[in-house]
Amino acid sequence: MVKLFSVTEMQSLEKEANKKGLSYETMMENAGRGIASEIRITYSHIQNKRVLALVGSGNNGGDALVALSHLARTNWITSAYIIRKRPADDPLIERLIDLGGNVIDLKEDYRFKFLNELLKTNSVLIDGVLGTGIKLPLKGEIANVLTIVNRHQETSPEKLHIVAVDCPSGVDCDTGDTAPETIPAEITVTLAGVKLGLIRFPAANITGEIRVSSIGSIEKLSSYKDNNKIILEGELIKQTLPKRPLYSHKGTFGTAFIVAGSVNYTGAAYLAGLAAYRVGVGQVTMAVPIPLHAALSGQFPESTWVLLPNEMGVISADAAQVVRKNINRTTALLIGPGLGSEETTKEFLIRLIHSSGKQNKGKIGFVLEGKSSLDWESIQIPCVLDADGLKLIGKIEKWSELLPSPAILTPHPGEMAILTGLSTEEIQENRIDVARRYSSTWGHVVVLKGAFTIIANPDGQIAVVPVATPALAKAGTGDVLAGIITGLLAQGLDAYNAACTGAWIHAHAGLLAAKRLGNTASVIASDVLNAIPQVLTELL
Repeated sequence: MVKLFSVTEMQSLEKEANKKGLSYETMMENAGRGIASEIRITYSHIQNKRVLALVGSGNNGGDALVALSHLARTNWITSAYIIRKRPADDPLIERLIDLGGNVIDLKEDYRFKFLNELLKTNSVLIDGVLGTGIKLPLKGEIANVLTIVNRHQETSPEKLHIVAVDCPSGVDCDTGDTAPETIPAEITVTLAGVKLGLIRFPAANITGEIRVSSIGSIEKLSSYKDNNKIILEGELIKQTLPKRPLYSHKGTFGTAFIVAGSVNYTGAAYLAGLAAYRVGVGQVTMAVPIPLHAALSGQFPESTWVLLPNEMGVISADAAQVVRKNINRTTALLIGPGLGSEETTKEFLIRLIHSSGKQNKGKIGFVLEGKSSLDWESIQIPCVLDADGLKLIGKIEKWSELLPSPAILTPHPGEMAILTGLSTEEIQENRIDVARRYSSTWGHVVVLKGAFTIIANPDGQIAVVPVATPALAKAGTGDVLAGIITGLLAQGLDAYNAACTGAWIHAHAGLLAAKRLGNTASVIASDVLNAIPQVLTELL
């Protein structure tokens, strides 16, 4: 499991590890070995096995020196360019020299003659100048050296493969702020866990591919176990996928009941419903305004239909009773895609989440005909609120108390702003903190969409999808996500795991769609939808 650390959390972890017997020297040795291994594997095809490391005075510089020594043992030609003073008789430098490594000190390099020559003759550069504790802006010699490397990368036909140690030098590993001199990395080998700033912009633009390398056995340390922020990975998602035994029937995989659509947003209902099917739900029932049925039914023969009263093509208030009468066998409910924002649809939601006009805390008021709310069969239907459903329900007093707990809320930053009263800027600057705070306040799972989607559980758990792609910046992709999550919820996953698994599948379907088409600009929501089967295939 990969965890997400602030700078302070990482420092505490290292301090505890050292205290418990995993020394700083051992952590550095493990880190350097891991970096060397990543370089050997990634660049095994390169003929010119020459690697240069820019070495600072701190632990990142030490990690880089250890990596060079391990590479030297496997016939790489190694060079270290010392930018900041290292300890006298540094054993890491002495070991590298003994292995045939070349060591040059910046102070002995007049007008950067040696540096410029090294940039021309090496194929891989390890950025080990600065670590997680830096303060911006960069000044002096460090800024000059990084600028020279950037100039080489911009002008030379033979660009270096840049491998950053823990983070590219010049990145604030808490805020994601980045110095203009920072060298964009091809790979960032982050140590023990992903640093918070690496999944924030602008830093995320220059980290390249993020890989995690071990510093030693840390899983039993309290500062590791107490950290409840994780990065979602394919192996973890594979473990949460619903099982599909051979003796299954459609009831085994549940029924998704989707309240969606209006005359202006017919496609939203279709995308959500088909996405639920694509992730394995046994049955999808579409509850849509009557005028949509003719347009949708021919395109979506696999669905069953509940036709709702409407006013001018949007769901009307009277539809609440129709939904109640048809909901009894549902295992997950989605409300929202393409509903529109008309007052009559808001009244529909008010009637739906109240029992006979009375507040029924913790339950959606699907009262069986002829019974009072007190006699209602205690069936809690897992619920997903998306898109217009969020905008409408946010206008209802004490809405968070009326939903079955925990429901899943899937806002983009604009919808989150409506629900919270915060500006989108405040939300984007503090995505994890905002998602965690309101998930706890509301008592529901929050899926804060966007680059590096955040999933927050009311108990404080945080999961991050490590994907940022403009392929998903298209109308309708949110409807696909809502359908995926609802389909997983209907199959029996709990709210948090359904949200995490659905968000991961959706993000990787976006990546796959862009790969198939050859670019991100041409991807549309149906491309993302059609990529779901292959994403699942690759997980299995």
